Amino acid sequence: MAKPNLAYIPATIGGKVYSILPSDGVGDFDFTRGTIATRINAQGLIEEVASGENRLNYSLLDGEVVGCPHLLLEPERTNLIPYSEDFSQLTTKSNITITDNQVISPDGSLNAASIIDNSVNGVHRAFTNYTSSVASGQVVSHSVFAKAKEHKWFQLSTGGNTNDQWANFDLENGVIGNSSSSANPIMEYYGNGWYRCILFATTSANNASLAGLITLTNNLDATLRSPSYSGSNGGVFIFGLQIEQGSFPTSYIKSNSGSPTTRAAETCNGSGNAATFNDSEGVLMFETQRISNGGHYSTISLDGGDLNNYIGILYRVNTNEVWLQVVIGSVQQFSKRLYNIKHDENNKFAVKYENTSFNWYLNGFLIATNTASGMPFSSNTLNNIGFIAANSSEPYYGKTKQVQYFDSALSDTELEQLTSWDSFRAMAEGQLYTIE
Repeated sequence: MAKPNLAYIPATIGGKVYSILPSDGVGDFDFTRGTIATRINAQGLIEEVASGENRLNYSLLDGEVVGCPHLLLEPERTNLIPYSEDFSQLTTKSNITITDNQVISPDGSLNAASIIDNSVNGVHRAFTNYTSSVASGQVVSHSVFAKAKEHKWFQLSTGGNTNDQWANFDLENGVIGNSSSSANPIMEYYGNGWYRCILFATTSANNASLAGLITLTNNLDATLRSPSYSGSNGGVFIFGLQIEQGSFPTSYIKSNSGSPTTRAAETCNGSGNAATFNDSEGVLMFETQRISNGGHYSTISLDGGDLNNYIGILYRVNTNEVWLQVVIGSVQQFSKRLYNIKHDENNKFAVKYENTSFNWYLNGFLIATNTASGMPFSSNTLNNIGFIAANSSEPYYGKTKQVQYFDSALSDTELEQLTSWDSFRAMAEGQLYTIE
């Protein structure tokens, strides 16, 4: 298979998203984020990345790093907790003792706290109510990292102006116990015994008061928020409390300034120019996983700087549905919907255009073909690949492992290979890269 004339494979952190082809920098993406953010590094630890630098994030499986990194792009989010790691700041403590800096946290530092119950028969918990700017009827995501100590059971719950939600977690076996009807709890394993415990609630007032309640329990099957029990002078470890407005949790936002902390939205666009792309024929390929299926359309596109001429892969709002759209001279030439494409799965897409036809491949299979009377694109029309539809408000947020563009049409066999290689080495050797 011929080498692409534009190829991005995540390899370097910096102020740009650097493509390996072409070598003159024309294929580099312009990247922006105006704040510090965090990523999972190659050692599986949470690590801060400076403002303006892209994030090469590693996936975890059973707490271990697996595979190559991906480019992580996320929307703006604010951790509404003013002290995410200093649990001594929690103002309401009932029958518990909190001690900071007791064990190594998921960021590799000695900065995780212990929360220990006493022997009283009662509620054992800690929290603070925080006044926010969140309006009524909004979903807020609550999360905290927790690790078993003498106790293996733990409860995270919400308070303040929310429809109070709660969930019980088994920190020894990674099991979710009983929970309230709308909590939709999640456990994510970060290794070394640490789980990120997550649940959701809906606000019931404007400028909602919010609370993330850290509660000990002696029963995974507790059927109410903040259950009472006889304590045993034992507890769990905790780290990184986060409350953010949004229907899905995002990467950890460190917040220890005494005020809520915001991670700015990320943009990544501007790869290539008119000389990079062939208006008559070519192939656009992406390997990516969207981070959420809610909020807005998410678009990856090859375009001419506007919506008059573009090839777009669109994840639809609040559905497991993906569209391929082709517009030439402001006229839609092709639109194909795929259903049951889960937003949390990694997918390899490829679009081939030549003469008057389009072929769309997904994970090794041809899944759509169409003729378009308006082909080809006018000369010098296509000049940009971006994680957004040009001149629109449809940014793509997700985990991208590669982007490739070929300036000539590939065969069906080549396109099946391109969208089905299961490792970086197989892809690199198949495309004649030198691996050092």
